Amino acid sequence: MSTKELAIDTIQGLPENASWQDIEERIHFLAAIDKAQEEIRQGKFVSHEEVRAQLEQWLTE
Repeated sequence: MSTKELAIDTIQGLPENASWQDIEERIHFLAAIDKAQEEIRQGKFVSHEEVRAQLEQWLTE
């Protein structure tokens, strides 16, 4: 599904009384998910194990 199709589908799924803010928030949320998925595909993330190790190190310093 293209980005445009996803946006249209998302808007059509909102209630009839949805405000501009409701629409903006939903689109922003989906865009953030899309960005995060792309970053994961590019390897730009910290694994759960790395977070645990960093947290343990911070708590013992």
